[in-house]
Amino acid sequence: MTEYGFYLTAFLIGLGGSVHCLGMCGGIAGSLLFSATPNVGRTQLLLSYNFGRIFSYSLMGLILGFVSEKWLLQIQESLVYLRYLGAMMLLLMGLYISQIWQGLRHFEKLFMPFFTPLKILSKRFLPLTNPLKAIPYGMLWGWLPCGLIYSTLAWSMSAGSAIHSALTMCFFGLGTLPGLIAISLTTDTLKNLLRHPLTKKVVGFFVFTYGIVLLYLT
Repeated sequence: MTEYGFYLTAFLIGLGGSVHCLGMCGGIAGSLLFSATPNVGRTQLLLSYNFGRIFSYSLMGLILGFVSEKWLLQIQESLVYLRYLGAMMLLLMGLYISQIWQGLRHFEKLFMPFFTPLKILSKRFLPLTNPLKAIPYGMLWGWLPCGLIYSTLAWSMSAGSAIHSALTMCFFGLGTLPGLIAISLTTDTLKNLLRHPLTKKVVGFFVFTYGIVLLYLT
């Protein structure tokens, strides 16, 4: 799979997983507006929050991509294993997005205790008196335990370099934007489209098919 294939698939994973984001992260994004002072613009606040969140995703990809590039990929056999891992992650995420299998939710329960200190720290930025405070607030919430995020992160390690892994996670974050902005601004048409069973099935099928192709090429 080329790097462009990684980016497109990551974007679609984020887009298809927006339904999950609506329930898990949407409440955070929605409450963000209520925690702001009246003089802060909603658009600037949401953009700043999502910038911080996507920055954290990209940073995760950069860190694990660096580990993969500098150590794991130096061992020839590990490249094959990473590709298999990436393919398996795509298959699982395809099933997850299609809502055929929801096992990725178990990852969230495992990592939730580690997020408690970050959750406490995030309260220091409230109330949001200006958009700049929403950036670190979004960065902290970007580490929210989410099976979809961590599975995409594991898959991104097979991208081949730290930069490609970071960009893969960046495009994943961009894919989640429509859903989160829709729920924050109560855009019913877009929310209904993302929640539609056909949308989830189509995106899930695309991601699952990419996983099969990657397995075949490996």
